[in-house]
Amino acid sequence: MSAITAASATAASATDTRSPLPVLGRDVLVPLVTGGEVTYAALDYAASAPALQRVWDDVAAYAPYYGSVHRGAGYLSQLSTDLFENSRKDVAAFLGCRPDDQVVFTRSTTDSLNLLAAVLPHGTRVFVFETEHHASLLPWQQREGVEVGFLSAPRSPREAVETLDRALSAWRAEGPAEGGSAGPALVCVTGASNVTGELWPVRELTEVAHAHGARIVLDAAQLAPHHPVDIAASDVDWVAFSGHKLYAPFGAGVLAGRADWLREARPYLAGGGASRKVAVRVREGVGGVDVEWHTTEARHEAGSPNVIGAYAIASACKALTEAGFEGLVARERELIARVREGLTEVPEVRVLSLFGEDAPRVGVISFVVEGWNSSHFAAALSAEYGIGVRDGLFCAHPLVRTLLGGEPGDQGECGAPEAAPGERSLNAIRVSFGAGTPDEHVERFIGAVKELVRDGAKWTYRTEDGRCVPDRG
Repeated sequence: MSAITAASATAASATDTRSPLPVLGRDVLVPLVTGGEVTYAALDYAASAPALQRVWDDVAAYAPYYGSVHRGAGYLSQLSTDLFENSRKDVAAFLGCRPDDQVVFTRSTTDSLNLLAAVLPHGTRVFVFETEHHASLLPWQQREGVEVGFLSAPRSPREAVETLDRALSAWRAEGPAEGGSAGPALVCVTGASNVTGELWPVRELTEVAHAHGARIVLDAAQLAPHHPVDIAASDVDWVAFSGHKLYAPFGAGVLAGRADWLREARPYLAGGGASRKVAVRVREGVGGVDVEWHTTEARHEAGSPNVIGAYAIASACKALTEAGFEGLVARERELIARVREGLTEVPEVRVLSLFGEDAPRVGVISFVVEGWNSSHFAAALSAEYGIGVRDGLFCAHPLVRTLLGGEPGDQGECGAPEAAPGERSLNAIRVSFGAGTPDEHVERFIGAVKELVRDGAKWTYRTEDGRCVPDRG
């Protein structure tokens, strides 16, 4: 372990933690359809943030010591096991976990919430706002014996709290079913919207949930990369997030929080690592298996774990903590203000918001441009300016429907405007940024939006496999 620690320390000392934080790909050149090359401006952090250089250096330092986990007597196996379990401790510290909380490594936020859905006691009622990302909107319906109550889109943080209070009051008033008993309740809520970036009143929603005897899980996929998340201070029951949004490479996520439902449920996956003892019974050709499952996090981590993914998340947690969230948040607020100011200067642009212009938010902003097909606009930003944004519905169809005032639809042919001036757009464009975003990327984006709206695209585009791409003849 000392060799890895030494290498990691060297990597960390070479990393300048002043904003913006160094990330992979910051010097990548991409071609423009109009000729020449430009440094790529990655402004799609809400989908996947670039990996921090510090994280990549830490992973590279560990790579030569890679070994099997929990199953080997050799030095490298023991070292990798220590690294994996210490990563769990680092993530717990980053999240402000309580002493009895468990930290389970998963594949992603989606996997984490599906895991939680799988361990819900029979008869659980889940309450979720219709404005949630699909990762926190859909898993509960896949669980037999679980009822889902969908809450309408609130137009302010206060309305969100009041809506939940009314729903939980009605649930309690129902009482137990005839001949049965009332099951538990779970509230699922995002910390920050992946469409508007707006912060949700997590603390207040938690207080309401607990006052009615319900538990709450926080989808922190968009919150954790931008703001501190403290399980103990916020009093949420669980937190879920993904490494690939927290400046770590793809492939790992976290579900952290209360252990009781996790310990009492059947393992999420059945297999090696989740079991403590296994015995096969055979009588007259008929067999059966007796299994004693682990009660620790291993219960839901069957198979060989993603050690590198877990270590990358832990490295990102430490890097953000050492850089200091206070400074990172302050700088991001400046970037948000600059982007919103720049978009406000373009009358054809409408920024989407659920809670209003003054609502606090992270670096995620969605908008529509009057007279433009969103896919066409995003394609032109990429092909003509080297700027990567996202267009579409952002895996939050009901929320985008609410914000646009109608049913989102297909983009249609990208070479022509989707909507005539004054008509509503069916989809949106999203720009998102964070700790690794240089000022120049933001300024280039604002300038490109103004130029495209004023002068139009310099190139022609066509639809290919459902995407808008430059027509290269």
